[in-house]
Amino acid sequence: MRDKSAAASPAAPQPTAARKSGSRRHVDPENWDHRLGFLMHDVSRLRRTVFDDFMKPLGVTRSQWWVLAHLSRHDGMIQSDLANVLDLGKAALGGLVDRLEAAGLIERRPDDIDRRAKRVYLSPKGIQLIADMRGKSYEMSEQILAGLDLEARRALTDMLLQVKTNLTRMREGGGRADPD
Repeated sequence: MRDKSAAASPAAPQPTAARKSGSRRHVDPENWDHRLGFLMHDVSRLRRTVFDDFMKPLGVTRSQWWVLAHLSRHDGMIQSDLANVLDLGKAALGGLVDRLEAAGLIERRPDDIDRRAKRVYLSPKGIQLIADMRGKSYEMSEQILAGLDLEARRALTDMLLQVKTNLTRMREGGGRADPD
C-alpha cells in the first residue's frame, strides 16, 4: 500500500506522465500531469479571489485593478491596444475606462499622431492607488508564501517562469512547444 503523504508531497511527481510509443500514449497511473493542471488552475483562481478580498478596502474591482495594474507597467497605451492586451472588447474596456476616469484614477488624452486614438494614463490619484495596491499585494504574497524560504521562493519563481515560457511558445506555435 502506498503512503498517501508521499503522493501529496512536491517531490512525488515523476518525470512526464505521458510517453509516446508509436501512436499510443501511456499515462502514469498517478495521473499527476492532470492534477498539476487542476492545481495550477485552482491556485490561480484562489489567488485572484483572495486578491479581490485584499483590494476590497481600496474600493477597486478585479476589472479595475487589472486595468490599473497594466497601466502601471505600460502607462499611456492607446485605448484599443489596451483592450487587445487585456483581451477585452473595446466597449467593455470603454466602460471600465469611463468609470476609472470618473473616479479620477486615469486620464484619457488624444494621441499626438492619430487624433482619433485616445491614450490612457494613470492620474496622480491612480498612481497613489497603485502604490497602495502594491503594499496590499506584498502583504498577501507574504501570506501566500508562508513556510517557503528564499531559496524555495526563487525556485518556485524559476519554475513558473519556465512554464509560462513553454505556454507562450505553445500559443505562438499553434499549440506545440519547440524544445530548446
